[in-house]
Amino acid sequence: MLHSYLMHPDVATALRLQALDLRAAELRKEIASLPKRILEIEKALEAHTRRLELDRAALAANQRERKKIEGDIQLHQQKISKLRDQMMGAKTNEQYRAFQEEIAWLENAVRKAEDQILELMMEAETLESNVRKAEADLREEKKSVEAEKEQARARTQADKEELARIDAERRELSARLSPEVLSMYERLRTRHYPGGDVLAEARDGRCMGCMMTMRPQLFQDVKSGRHVVCCETCRRILYVEEPARDVQAGMED
Repeated sequence: MLHSYLMHPDVATALRLQALDLRAAELRKEIASLPKRILEIEKALEAHTRRLELDRAALAANQRERKKIEGDIQLHQQKISKLRDQMMGAKTNEQYRAFQEEIAWLENAVRKAEDQILELMMEAETLESNVRKAEADLREEKKSVEAEKEQARARTQADKEELARIDAERRELSARLSPEVLSMYERLRTRHYPGGDVLAEARDGRCMGCMMTMRPQLFQDVKSGRHVVCCETCRRILYVEEPARDVQAGMED
């Protein structure tokens, strides 16, 4: 046989109030977290922008170095040309050999410089590829970041609107509660269980909030629904869920 339990009207109202308060807490937490999330994605975007700037700076440094070396080669070649002209007027073999040695040194310096330029050109290809990829990635990331920021703004607005509706319904529900129960509920919510459950189900003679066994008479009082009853251990307001009705059994009866 199924027992029919009654719930005190203030307890039923307090249950709805608790559901609203828990949902409001979730919304406030989410509203507070969204600006932090936006800050995080903006910081990530700034980090990627700085990396792109470093890649561009490395490419610019490469180009400056190549230009400098090309200038050195030009100077060396000009000196070689002048030395060849001067070598034609050498008076002695020693002077001729001295010109040859200096020309050979400069030609060797030109070859080394040309090798450096080749290395820098190969390095530049990689740097240019990195810059192009980083620029493309950054463009896509900016789009993604803006979309995520817009979603966060929309979510915040939706949360605030839902929170306003909850606040309005909460005021209405609070007005329905007896002053004593409202005071009890608020005291439990603010002092003992902030952000947690103020009401607890009484099931099989136990308070499901603290899991302590209740006095049989106290459990009967909760089931009767005549009074607002609190757990003697954790102080939570107790309620009993009405068991599901067996439809098939009812039809058979």
